[in-house]
Amino acid sequence: MPSYRILTLDGGGIRGIITATILERLEDAHPGFIDEIELFSGTSTGGILSLGLAFGLSPEQVRLLYEKCGKEVFADTLFDDLRDLGQLIGADYSSEPLYRVLFDQFKTTRLGDLSKKVLISSFDLDYTPDDPTKKRSWKPKFFHNYDPEDSDYRQTAVDVAMRTSAAPTYFPIYQGYIDGGVVAANPSVCALAQALHRDTGRQILDDLVLLSIGTGHNPRYLAEEDSDWGLVQWASHLVSLMLEGGIGTADYQCKQILGDRYMRLDPYLPIPIALDRVDQIPLMKEIARQIDLAPTIAWIDRYF
Repeated sequence: MPSYRILTLDGGGIRGIITATILERLEDAHPGFIDEIELFSGTSTGGILSLGLAFGLSPEQVRLLYEKCGKEVFADTLFDDLRDLGQLIGADYSSEPLYRVLFDQFKTTRLGDLSKKVLISSFDLDYTPDDPTKKRSWKPKFFHNYDPEDSDYRQTAVDVAMRTSAAPTYFPIYQGYIDGGVVAANPSVCALAQALHRDTGRQILDDLVLLSIGTGHNPRYLAEEDSDWGLVQWASHLVSLMLEGGIGTADYQCKQILGDRYMRLDPYLPIPIALDRVDQIPLMKEIARQIDLAPTIAWIDRYF
């Protein structure tokens, strides 16, 4: 039976090490699994992972990169905190260490140079359309390498990785873009739409097979029922709501659209783990190693 295999990877910062470890286990159980993927789609850390895999890195190489460079990327300094008054007037982390890590890996590679198709989400803060009848506004942006005539094809992997991962309050705005998680923390439905697009993906719905992997489901909740909250009360929750709130929506939609040709992996975290908690890397690796992958491996054997 013909199939078009899609792998989608959620956002979640350093929790991408959970995703990388899961992929490493799947590759060990099903050698060549990554090579069988036609489309890699990711948001934020999932976007970086997708670009790395499409570039030719193995899941093990990506995991080791996260372990080696995580502390460098999420390094905060007293000077930075004093300059930014904590997070009041500046991002928590500089984007320079992340840029260095990405450039060391990708150099000047462009999306069009990648051996596999990618779809990477971001958010354009100032979109100015060519059509003068349309209004200037912010809007979602999905970078892909399907069309050699499209300007996306010539975008560097480094710039796209930086754009998809510029999480508000954590990293500065990058080239007018911020983290794709504000619109598609789970990019699964976006990947389906791109694969089905009549001018680019050109696939048939019945041929699509999709594996979606999250960075761990955070046990967050609010016990409030009738509280009259304003900005002060909501402020500490807004970024988490923005980056995590819509993940389950895409999961529901994919289940309804694809049925058995869809599989979702997103381990429940024993404690909330923020996207910058490099001190929790050992715990995240343990979580990823303990999750039961037997159903997923059986699903891969059947559909891949």
